[in-house]
Amino acid sequence: MDEHLTTHQAEEDARNESILIHVDGQIVPKAEARVSVYDSGFMLGDGVWEGLRLYDGRWAFLEEHIDRLFEAAKAIDLDIGMDREGVMSALIETQKANGMTTDAHARLMVTRGVKTRPFQHPSLSLQGPTMVIIMEHSRPKLPRPIRLATVPHIRGLPMTQDPKLNSHSKLNCILACIAAEKAGADEALMLDVHGFVNTTNACNFFIVRKGEVWTSTGDYCMNGITRQKVIDICRAEGIPIFERNFSLVDTYSADEAFLTGTFGAQTPVGEIDGRQIGDGKMRPMTERIRALYKQLVARDRG
Repeated sequence: MDEHLTTHQAEEDARNESILIHVDGQIVPKAEARVSVYDSGFMLGDGVWEGLRLYDGRWAFLEEHIDRLFEAAKAIDLDIGMDREGVMSALIETQKANGMTTDAHARLMVTRGVKTRPFQHPSLSLQGPTMVIIMEHSRPKLPRPIRLATVPHIRGLPMTQDPKLNSHSKLNCILACIAAEKAGADEALMLDVHGFVNTTNACNFFIVRKGEVWTSTGDYCMNGITRQKVIDICRAEGIPIFERNFSLVDTYSADEAFLTGTFGAQTPVGEIDGRQIGDGKMRPMTERIRALYKQLVARDRG
């Protein structure tokens, strides 16, 4: 069997050993980038994050990513400690320090900060938030379509932990990923609380059936910016697109399937639960949407 892949598979790049990282306003070498063991993010997973992608000198859909970051921070009652312009300036400063112009990925993380004692109450985080920006050279590299396995871990109800939230607390998704790997797959296909197909552990999920594109209702899935762009593209191009409930029966007989995410844009799926999807290769609708997405990114860059 081929080696396991991930949707964040990238070409090796030696430059990533000498990247500079933003830590609370300071730009420091990778080896010196540290946060406290008392940090809320390390101790409790108490924080939010964004993934951003650099194309030809501009961060794709930057405004939407910053919107989502501030919405998530408000949802968990976290004061980021700076305004939108400050966050964007920190991102650009880190980009310039690394001399990056394209094919770069940033993970921007904000936690509730260093705690005075090792317990969960947010009032113990008195020193203000911690912000880290890790920026790496990365060019997606997938030698074959992704293999998925359905796992018992589900996308839960919003009153437990809302799946729309880009939270540091990712254990549910990590356990799903482990289950998929043990089943011989690359990534996990997760169902919602009603048993309908939802997302993978790291990406949003789409299928193509008889010229129609289907994705989940959005009630239990990640609030994906790339997901929304694909929906917008389909609507603009007259491609039938449905946000709806659908089952594994619908999925196994799909003509195509693909994942969406900031890193990989649209990643083809070749197999689900040992069943080949289509001919197991990237198919015409996925190729068309990938091309239209590239055009959209180019227009966003101005």
